[in-house]
Amino acid sequence: MTLATAGKRSGRPAPGTRGPGRPVDRGAWFLVLPALIPILVLSVGPLLYGIALAFTDAQSGRTEPTQWIGTLNFQDLLYDTLFWDSFRIGLLWAVGVTVPQFLLALGLALLLNEELRLRWLARALAIIPWAMPEVVVGIMWRLVYNPDAGILNETIRDLGLGDGRDWLSGLATALPAVIVVGIWAGMPQTTVVLLAGLQNTPRELHEAAAMDGAGAWRRFRTVTWPALKPVALAVTALNFIWNFNSFALVYVLTSGGPGGRTRLPMLFAYEEAFRYGQFGYAAAMGCVMVAVISVILALQLVGRLRGDGDA
Repeated sequence: MTLATAGKRSGRPAPGTRGPGRPVDRGAWFLVLPALIPILVLSVGPLLYGIALAFTDAQSGRTEPTQWIGTLNFQDLLYDTLFWDSFRIGLLWAVGVTVPQFLLALGLALLLNEELRLRWLARALAIIPWAMPEVVVGIMWRLVYNPDAGILNETIRDLGLGDGRDWLSGLATALPAVIVVGIWAGMPQTTVVLLAGLQNTPRELHEAAAMDGAGAWRRFRTVTWPALKPVALAVTALNFIWNFNSFALVYVLTSGGPGGRTRLPMLFAYEEAFRYGQFGYAAAMGCVMVAVISVILALQLVGRLRGDGDA
């Protein structure tokens, strides 16, 4: 009689097997704790504290105890036209960066996926902007946009197209100029992800489609895009969330100016918290942005599940 048979007859798990109240599960929890504790302390904890702070009148420099005020911050936020202007600018920024970023990255990924000479060098050069910190990128592009000695205005003058302009201080040009920088800075990451998706597409499918007489566009539409679509949806959703939450790049370039034309929601919340000391009100703004991002993630997840179901 084996140990497993003895365990079945006695109603108890045999030594070393998994059964009710098994110590193996407790050991597994101990293995997960080193990764779970930092997430709880550094992510979940601050998130819950920020949500709780949104229902208080927390301010900097006040001597009275912080009071619970319910939804008053959210009621004030509902009629705050400056915040909703920043929200609109944030959506314009996120869409204006994410869509061209994806299209340009897709074209570059398709190009780098071909058998080209020095392809390894092109791939290495393509990820250089990704390796640069956002603060460095912002400083570098401030020099490019410099109205007096910037390379952009110097090129315009050399080509005889005019005297140039102050790109980051103009009311009409500040947001487009910042969007260009956002596209340049984030395109390498999207390119790498799409390139990985392209390389996972079986080459035999392309060869079979070519033998059937399919052109390049038809091969892309019937072979490449169906295989790349899940990756494209995921990276687009993540890029939109990342761009909507942008702070450092725009802060270095314009600090939200001129006249609030580039004041993204995150910049507005930062000013309310650390310039004016309205911590509770700024936390309410953060809750609204978390809610928007949660809706976007939910829509992306539903679309992904529907796609898997259709497949």
